[in-house]
Amino acid sequence: MNDDPSGTLTLPAARDNGPRMSDSPTHEKPEMTEAGTSPPAGPAVIAGYLKTLTSQPGVYRMLDAEGTVLYVGKARNLKARVSNYARGNGHSNRIARMISLTTAMEFVTVRTEAEALLLEANLIKRFKPRFNVLMRDDKSFPYILIRRDTPAPQIVKHRGARTIKGDYFGPFASAGAVSRVISMLQRAFLLRSCSDSVFEGRTRPCLLFQIKRCAGPCTDEIPAADYNALVEEAVRFLRGESQSVRAMYQKLMQEASDALEFERAAKFRNRLWALAHVQADQAINPDNIEEADVFAAHQEGGQTCIQVFFFRASQNWGNRAYYPKADKSLPVEEVLSSFIAQFYDDKPVPRLLLVSHDFEERALMAEALTTKAERKVEIRVPSRGTKSGLVEHALSNAKEALGRKLAETSSQTRLLEGVQERFGLAECPRRIEVYDNSHISGTNAIGAMIVAGPEGFVKSAYRKFNIKSPDTAPGDDYAMMREVLTRRFKRLAEAEGTPGQSAPSADGSDPEPIFPDRPDLVLIDGGAGQLAVAQQVLADVGLEDIPLVGVAKGPDRDAGREHFHVPGRSQSFMLEPRDPVLYFVQRLRDEAHRFAIGTHRAKRSKAISANPLDEIEGIGPSRRRALLNHFGSAKSVSRAGIEDLKAVEGISAEMAQKVYDFFHERG
Repeated sequence: MNDDPSGTLTLPAARDNGPRMSDSPTHEKPEMTEAGTSPPAGPAVIAGYLKTLTSQPGVYRMLDAEGTVLYVGKARNLKARVSNYARGNGHSNRIARMISLTTAMEFVTVRTEAEALLLEANLIKRFKPRFNVLMRDDKSFPYILIRRDTPAPQIVKHRGARTIKGDYFGPFASAGAVSRVISMLQRAFLLRSCSDSVFEGRTRPCLLFQIKRCAGPCTDEIPAADYNALVEEAVRFLRGESQSVRAMYQKLMQEASDALEFERAAKFRNRLWALAHVQADQAINPDNIEEADVFAAHQEGGQTCIQVFFFRASQNWGNRAYYPKADKSLPVEEVLSSFIAQFYDDKPVPRLLLVSHDFEERALMAEALTTKAERKVEIRVPSRGTKSGLVEHALSNAKEALGRKLAETSSQTRLLEGVQERFGLAECPRRIEVYDNSHISGTNAIGAMIVAGPEGFVKSAYRKFNIKSPDTAPGDDYAMMREVLTRRFKRLAEAEGTPGQSAPSADGSDPEPIFPDRPDLVLIDGGAGQLAVAQQVLADVGLEDIPLVGVAKGPDRDAGREHFHVPGRSQSFMLEPRDPVLYFVQRLRDEAHRFAIGTHRAKRSKAISANPLDEIEGIGPSRRRALLNHFGSAKSVSRAGIEDLKAVEGISAEMAQKVYDFFHERG
């Protein structure tokens, strides 16, 4: 055994390549013992690690015959934990199944169990092992950002890494909540929201200044010192000092009124009104909770819903429901614990967490989050008072949300069974793919794929295809469909040899795929011609067993009179006008239209707004603005001679030559 300084334990049996805390985890695919046979698996393989395994805290990974990570776990004592897995009995069906599939293990040692908890959460999110509890929705939260990297600070909505200099406030549960608060803050504090390019190019105030939503710093309608004072007032309000800000405005309004400066008093009155609306927009505003996240979990029907409420600056900034993937046999406390660890892997941690259920590792979780946040973090299970009321409110929301989801899932299942019956499928489809194209006279052509399954639309699986083949003639719908389907299914055919991810089974039987990569049904927006193209593509890549259906618009493009074309049937057919399956297929087709048209419009808008001057090396915002102000448009710049270009302020002879050459090389 070699215990290297990095904390990565290298074992001869496992050939461990475990990561340092900051490295990307890597693992090798276990070798096959003989041609065509799998390596040994099960308790005997796991027991082989015990002779050289350390008793330090750490994280372990269990791998199957393909090198796929089955499970990531942490342990205070790695040797003790692995010896438990080496026992041949006494395990639940889920754990027994996991052990039976394990052909290799990898280990990472750390200094404390708290560090192990943080690393475990990181690796679970990275590898998404099928036997762990997994967060399904990992979209980043929106924040309000007051940028400090410009002379006139800007208020904007922000997602992602905090690389911009400024003050961040959040998280908010939704982008809509951020937009509403920003709108009200603009009324109260008149902060600018325009981009830097718009701000720098203004020669007179914009409409927001006219409707009293901006102080107009772009054209010096307000002195810089006064504008910065408004910024500081907004920051104080967002930090929770709302009462002091309101008291200040009330005092200023009264002073202006006493001095008979009624217009000035009206400005302060309007700001007070806007601030009142910001606070009234929040459903619950507990005075004694300045910063906290509330987690409430509810289990029913083999699923778990976790509601998360965010409280910042003594205000409710919204909530979001999560439905983590977890085995049905896991208790709600274990699901909640695993969820919280993953939730804060890439998010800032508040000072207080309120949870609906106590769990075994609550103290360890608080220690780990304290280490991550570099300040004290508490996790409480309140039993009375205001905090208990907040948890009960979140739990009520979790119950209602899960009830709605179960009802929707049941309805979706019946619809999928109807699709199976109407189109003569061998099995109930679990993944349906729908394809559509969008273009205008062949320009900015886009192919779109949307995906639906037992839980509705799977937007994370949507794909867009830029039509880029030189062999595809502009406006040729058949050729565009051929290109899109070829790219999609050629890639699928190449990956068919790699087993898909599977879900754990509580009864120990072979698990089913969580959500397959291979579609059980492909819907093509079009008639017999498009269907023939799709058939040929699938035959060319060796996937002709995938069911296909062409959805042709009815006479006069009337919804409800669609004709369905199925390979092997000589005649198309229609569904009953009030058939729920017909409405379901229409929803799928309409969603494909929406996605294709939206993607096409975004591409077209980008092409329209693209300025050729941006492609010239050395032309930045100032020179671009000078050229546009002088000539009026990029097209006029392209027609200008070298002497005309040199007459523009900031354009040297060398730069004029470069601009001239850029356009004339194109011509």
